[in-house]
Order: sequence, then C-alpha cells, then structure tokens
Amino acid sequence: MVKSRLAAIVPGLECEIVPIKTSGDRMTSASLAQVGGKGLFIKELEQALSDRRVDIAVHSMKDLPASLPAGFRIAAVPEREDTHDALITRAPGGLKTLPTGARLGTSSSRRRFEALRIRPDLAISPLRGNVDTRLDRLARGELDAIVLAVAGLKRLGRIDGLNLERLDERDFVPAGGQGALAIEALSGGPAGGSREVEGALEQFNDARAMAETAAERAFLATIGASCVSPVGVRAALEDGMLGIRARLFSIDGSKELADFLQERLDPAVASASEAGARLGRRMLDRGAGELIGRIEEPK
Repeated sequence: MVKSRLAAIVPGLECEIVPIKTSGDRMTSASLAQVGGKGLFIKELEQALSDRRVDIAVHSMKDLPASLPAGFRIAAVPEREDTHDALITRAPGGLKTLPTGARLGTSSSRRRFEALRIRPDLAISPLRGNVDTRLDRLARGELDAIVLAVAGLKRLGRIDGLNLERLDERDFVPAGGQGALAIEALSGGPAGGSREVEGALEQFNDARAMAETAAERAFLATIGASCVSPVGVRAALEDGMLGIRARLFSIDGSKELADFLQERLDPAVASASEAGARLGRRMLDRGAGELIGRIEEPK
C-alpha cells in the first residue's frame, strides 16, 4: 500500500520492497514480555535504515516504543484504519453471550485485563503467531474466542465471514497507535537522501493520524509505559476537539486507573503531544507510575 501510494505521488518512482523477518516474527510461542517486548519487531528494520540498505521502514505504529532511539524519526503516518479491538467467536454472539469458562485467546495483558474486567469467569489462553495462525486455532476448536485488531483483519482482507464484534473503546481502550502505520526514516536529512521522496512522504502524511498518535505516544512516554505495559490509550481528533481516553492496570490486573481528557486545540503535532503529556501527568498524580511499575523492557 505504501509503495503504490508513493508511486502515485511521484510518477516513475522506482520503489523496491525489501522484506525483513524480525526477531518478533520468528518467536511465535514465547510471551513478548519475556523475550524483549514489541521492540523485537523493529530493531532489524532500524538496523537496515542505519546501514542504508533501506530508505524508509514501515511499521505497525503500536509496535514502536513511545520514544524512538536517537537518529530516527517518524517521517509520515498514513490515514488511520479502524482502531477497535475485535472479538471473534466460533459461534455467533458477542462477549456477553460466551458461556461461563469460555476459552479466550490473547497474549496481550491489556486485552486480558480488559476482558476479565467485564467477564471475570473467562479462561484466558496465550495466543501468538500471525492472523491466519490465530484464526486457525479458533476454527480448530482450541479456543472459543480470540481478540484481534480490526485494522489487521481489514488490511489482510480477512474480516468477511467472521463472527465478529467490534468492542466498545470505552471498555476496550486500544493500544497506543493501534490502527496506524508509521513510516520511519533517519533523522538529519530527507528520507533516502531524496527531497522528492521526502516531499512524497509529506503528501502521504495524514495530519489527523499524526496528531492522534503523537498524543498517544506522548501519554505513554510521560507515564513511563513500555511496549508490554497493560495500558490502553486512544486519542480522537474531531473538528478541532481532541479527546484522549486512557485505562491502565497493575501488573497483576488487580487494580486499574482510567481517565479522559477533552479540549479544543490546534491540530499541530506539538499541541497534541502536549495534551497527551498533560493527561499522563494527571494520571501520574493519581498513582499511575506505581500501578504499572514502570516496566523496563529487557535489553
């Protein structure tokens, strides 16, 4: 999608896709928290950028740490896809109709605690692997339901024909950056050393998506969350009003803290980041740091 959009903006642009299999892709059974967090999905791509083997890297935004390492920047954020989590079930019906003790598949601590908050009777089972692998486990009857991002299902063309419930974002606050792609480049110059490519990225960038994700990332950075912290945050920019909803849990899920900020603001990224940081400081004053334990990801 990124390749075709860039080619449409710059006619005649030669663009090669360089597939890179990351550590996170190869580790399909261990918990991300145990093996290094979601950063495992980006380090090989950033190394390729540093080595100038690639000019830009395309990530799922929610895989990026809240603060990028020195020398890297987010060059563009395309228009955002649906941000909801989805419950997919073997039998028709939603979360409320699952039988007592139903097996729900997810390896996300955030999704686990959000589900148990509403249905404490559910049995949560670890679930890793790509979308097809997860859907296959459901189809084989190993699980009664699974939780996936709507955006991933839509991008892969797998949303039709599923027993799917879009989960209310007031209860299932999504991960920061969910539904967004991030185009990463080196700092200190135009992407790939080309002003033409940099100009194309500027046209490709969606100001609303950039502002929303900037607010979410600033919130996460302010509270000291890692990529594996049980935290959800969703910023929505509509007609000059920015609303940011956040919910976080203690490491064991026994305690939670939620907040919502809404204010009118200039849609600039800096203003959105300031709003996200403001909500983060407000929640820190209420004990957010102690609650999530400010997890440090393994190096």
